[in-house]
Amino acid sequence: MHFIFEVDVKPGYTAEQYAEAWVRASKIIQQAPGARGTRLHRKIGDPSVLLAIATWETKAARDAMEATQNERVKAIISEQAEFVDVRLLGEFEEPEWVVVPET
Repeated sequence: MHFIFEVDVKPGYTAEQYAEAWVRASKIIQQAPGARGTRLHRKIGDPSVLLAIATWETKAARDAMEATQNERVKAIISEQAEFVDVRLLGEFEEPEWVVVPET
């Protein structure tokens, strides 16, 4: 499943600064059972808007991590709160099948 959210970086802060914190938190979160990676994308034409995608084996695995969230992760999220606005876009299941064109 994909846990997807949008991050709006406030004036005076940069996407690069947020990305550094994202990497620190992700390294810890990715040690949780069921974690399958994270990605952070910058919006074309607006470098202050980011799309964050965390991939999990199941929703239950992500919920379990959230319920027992690491104190270091909580601290990283807390230190970023004044610099960004985060909006959950949703939780999405993996598609039943994927068609990928050959390159």
